[in-house]
Amino acid sequence: MIGTAVATAGVAILTLAGSAVADAGPAAWTGTWSTGVTGAATAPMPATVFEDQTLRQIVHVSIAGRSVRVRLSNEYGTEPLVIGEARIARRATAARTVPGTDRRLTFGGSSSFSVPPGAPALSDPVALTVPAGSDLAVSIYLPRRTAGATVHSSAFQTNYAAAGNVTRSPALTGATTSTSWYFLSGVSVAASPRAASVVAFGDSITDGAITTVDANHRWPDLLARRLGRLAVLNKGIGGNRLLYDGNTLPDGQFAGLGPIFGDSALSRFDRDVLAQPGVRYVIVLLGINDIGQPSSIAPPSEAVTVGELIFGYRQLIARAHERGLRIFGATLTPFKDTTIPGYYSEAGEAKRLAVNRWIRAGGGYDGVIDFDRAVRDPAQPGRMLARYDSGDHLHPNDAGMQAMADAIPLRLFGDAGR
Repeated sequence: MIGTAVATAGVAILTLAGSAVADAGPAAWTGTWSTGVTGAATAPMPATVFEDQTLRQIVHVSIAGRSVRVRLSNEYGTEPLVIGEARIARRATAARTVPGTDRRLTFGGSSSFSVPPGAPALSDPVALTVPAGSDLAVSIYLPRRTAGATVHSSAFQTNYAAAGNVTRSPALTGATTSTSWYFLSGVSVAASPRAASVVAFGDSITDGAITTVDANHRWPDLLARRLGRLAVLNKGIGGNRLLYDGNTLPDGQFAGLGPIFGDSALSRFDRDVLAQPGVRYVIVLLGINDIGQPSSIAPPSEAVTVGELIFGYRQLIARAHERGLRIFGATLTPFKDTTIPGYYSEAGEAKRLAVNRWIRAGGGYDGVIDFDRAVRDPAQPGRMLARYDSGDHLHPNDAGMQAMADAIPLRLFGDAGR
């Protein structure tokens, strides 16, 4: 998406300009929505470019709060990210905002600013009542030609782009749509002092593939509906692996998509889990791509053993425990006859079963969530039950996501769960 060029003057450098807006007082900041960001796809995939455009991006929060902060990200950019204006409001429908809820966002006291390459940016607090389970619209104006370098490509949420600076407009005329989030990685709220967050740390199954767009039927969304004061932060990234960064065969059907599969879980754990506001619990559902991608999507040299996967899990456990977090292991779901060519093999299935035995009985995790048992076909345990299958025999559909959310024992969260 390319708009009309516009000159911009007086843009503050975030790290140098402006004085911080004074906070209204002590607040227990807790994440209420989050996503895992990655680099953008490369050739042969087309590049996404914005210029003189407003992005209005929709997020579905988990817990309520009385004020908000927004986290933007230029962590995969190689040029400064210039923001001409940023605003937040409660979303009504589509790109329309709720009257009376629109608020200006400032960052270090500045309403226009520049985020250095490789860095995030956290807004100043802004008073806005946010009900649990509501939608927010975060609008950012990009005055200069800006590559969509930091992205969450599979949002399963309709987002909007319109010409010019229309961040204050209650509705967007002539907007184009996409199902990706750009430059946006989190929203936190000033919540009850007893509030805390659960990070769902995973791959495309946690991300919500292939659920209904705009329905918020990812299993972390559905878990959030079951919980009381616990937020659920979805740090699932499609194609993500435990041990290797995203990497695709140059002549295969996934060529160019490696960057959007994200850094390895071991690489991104500190940012995507330990740094999340209010985090107390972690659910790990990772490993199926480590098993299935080598030779089918990724280079054969990236094949892994069961022992290497267990080493990776133990590292996540140790790092969580070092910060006082409770970490739960989720069993890998069935994938026999998946429609991704070359992804399934009998050797891969043997690895999945061995990994699941360790997750259930290895004693490493603080608790076990048996997603495998929740969605498998009892008559054919290597396959997903038909009524839970999205059709590709790898990703659960909306009903399968509900079965996964329902399989999570709330007792794992102590008195914080209902």
